[in-house]
Amino acid sequence: MFAPAISVDAVTVLGVDPGLTRCGYAVLQRDGTSVSAQTMGVITTPPDMDLADRLTMVMADIEALIDETRPSAVAVEQVFFQSNARTAMGVAQASGLVLVCARRRGLPVARYTPSQVKRAVTGSGVADKKQIQSMVARRLNLSVLPSPADAADAAAVALCHLAAMHLTEAIDRSRG
Repeated sequence: MFAPAISVDAVTVLGVDPGLTRCGYAVLQRDGTSVSAQTMGVITTPPDMDLADRLTMVMADIEALIDETRPSAVAVEQVFFQSNARTAMGVAQASGLVLVCARRRGLPVARYTPSQVKRAVTGSGVADKKQIQSMVARRLNLSVLPSPADAADAAAVALCHLAAMHLTEAIDRSRG
């Protein structure tokens, strides 16, 4: 089977928008200055299922995703305060699982606030969901808006990380 050539500058990032009911993910690859989506979607769990079983489902799906796509880094949106404590707990639990799954596989992990992600992708730290979907589609040359919004948010997290990596690499090169 023919495998496309990937440059030594190729980087694959798994971006995650954590959640217990809906956990968005996107695997993006940067090769030089080009960024493309390998896969994106949402891991879902039934809200009426036992919490331990839901967490186990999310963990198994994240582990399988990491094993299948072999990212070089994982980027996760940080939990921010929400008025609904139950939702915040689920997001925090899912986020913790992603961090553990990545570390167990020796992957570097980066965390970004929602405003950092929005600013990196749209130029505004207060962008709405539609603006994020639109910019993700534009930056990844997608013909349609990525859907659902959780998948677009995960792609935005990965784009944010790729931008941060690019900046770090440029700073390192300038220091020679």
